[in-house]
Amino acid sequence: MKDMDDKNKDLEERLSELKRLFEESKDKAIYYQKIAEKTGKSHLREINQLSKLIIENKHTMEALARSEKLLKDSFNAIPALFTVQDKSLRVLISNWYGYDYIPPEERLSHPYCYQAYMNRNAPCEPCHAMKVFETGKRKSIEETDPANGITKEIDIYPVLDEAVNVVSVIINIRDITELKQAEKKKKRLEKQLSQAQKMEILGTLAGKVAHDLNNVLSGIVSYPDLLLMQIPDDSPLRKSLLTIKESGNRASAIVQDLLTLTRRGVSVKEVVNLNEIINEYQKSPEYEQLRLFHPHIEIETKLETELLNITGSPIHLSKTIMNLISNAGEAIYEAGKITISTENRYIDRPVSGYEYVKEGNYVALIVSDTGVGISDEDIGKIFEPFYTEKKMGRSGTGLGMVVVWDTLKDHNGYIDIQSTHGNGTKFILYFPTTSRKSAENDTAFSIQNYLSKGESILVVDDVKQQREITSTILKELGYTVATVSSGEKAVEYLINNSVDLLVLDMIMEPGIDGLVTYKQILKLHPRQKAIITSGFSETRRVKKAQELGVGQYIKKPYTLEKIGIAIRNELDKE
Repeated sequence: MKDMDDKNKDLEERLSELKRLFEESKDKAIYYQKIAEKTGKSHLREINQLSKLIIENKHTMEALARSEKLLKDSFNAIPALFTVQDKSLRVLISNWYGYDYIPPEERLSHPYCYQAYMNRNAPCEPCHAMKVFETGKRKSIEETDPANGITKEIDIYPVLDEAVNVVSVIINIRDITELKQAEKKKKRLEKQLSQAQKMEILGTLAGKVAHDLNNVLSGIVSYPDLLLMQIPDDSPLRKSLLTIKESGNRASAIVQDLLTLTRRGVSVKEVVNLNEIINEYQKSPEYEQLRLFHPHIEIETKLETELLNITGSPIHLSKTIMNLISNAGEAIYEAGKITISTENRYIDRPVSGYEYVKEGNYVALIVSDTGVGISDEDIGKIFEPFYTEKKMGRSGTGLGMVVVWDTLKDHNGYIDIQSTHGNGTKFILYFPTTSRKSAENDTAFSIQNYLSKGESILVVDDVKQQREITSTILKELGYTVATVSSGEKAVEYLINNSVDLLVLDMIMEPGIDGLVTYKQILKLHPRQKAIITSGFSETRRVKKAQELGVGQYIKKPYTLEKIGIAIRNELDKE
């Protein structure tokens, strides 16, 4: 930059000299012309030489003017904000606010940088330019204006003279707001990709584990029903059997949390009211346990009286409420308060953390606490699988917030987290509303409603224990039951036999699955009735089987009542 400054000075000096010579040449030409007119003597040679010099000077001046204009235009076209300042911080050259190159004779009247650009009467504190004058070393700074969010990259370069003294500084300022935003977006996308990859791996593992666990739990969940039917109401064994059954159901709920990692957790969408789900949760054993475990916490409920309905899965919504309240309880170490609220809200602008939110009516579920809050570092991790700050063995599986996040995504909702470390946390969940009315509650069925009417059933399952449990339940209900261990054997059995209904497992390894099995059976018995079961949640292949004619889908482990009602409903269809 020193070379450019020297060139500018040289251009000024040459231009000034040419102007002087040009004026002098014109004066001499006029002088010789007048002498010639008076004396009659010819000074043609001198006049021609002067004319030639004038033309040459004129061309040189024009070239210098073009060069000067090109220099100015190039300087002002620099996309960054650019300025040169002397040691007093006076502006020498700048392309800010329309400044052009400033000749030396005008520089004393020109403003200082802090006057021109900062509207100040004194230098900024700290002054980065003065630091460069002191050290003679380049300095780079990145600054963000909190008022408008604009981020600038500032580079300050020293200009040295022959004695290696800093005579001026060049300041180059670039607006890098878009670049920083792009970097943040890239990091966010990379994090989302990494999260998706982790979820895919965990989902595959969790799906297999959940499938196997559901088969194991079938005995714990199903056999107590059979035993309770066979013992009198006053038997001392009844309480123990009910405890076993309840433990099995709780274990099954934990498996359901694992299934959320497969992104196949929500299979049922009903018209529901969040107020009713909250009220039901507050009657549950989990809520009672929470109150016993945290007697020092006050829980307040503020529910909108005319709350709109939403479309969703009652089980997952209940789990979401339970996990949010449980986390709030864990965040309060001493006396504190949890507030559970619902509101009708209309959203017409983005929710914090989302670039776009669909405008419309929403039901807001708000769970706030007066606990320790969440740090900025941890707030981005709370939805990661198995991330938890809870003490081992105190509570939770580390999947609670995964259930919340996945449930929200499955319900096309949004979440806003407001928290300051040490000052509590507020979770606001938004669920889109529906104009549909909620269905009437199902009437409780007596066992007489789903007993056999003399029908025959073929149970197809690759797990021996599952075949035995299902067979025992169905025989207890009065059905004639046959069992096979694979889809291939089911097809082979039905070549020479017929049954009124199939209880068909979807996942059977090795061998063909439930969908392929049903397709082949339809070739033998085109109107064959069936229900389908699985240790996984509902999949696309389950839906394809239902499109072909399969009736209800039952998720393992199932109870006597659940499978009994499903079979009875399917058999009674025309």
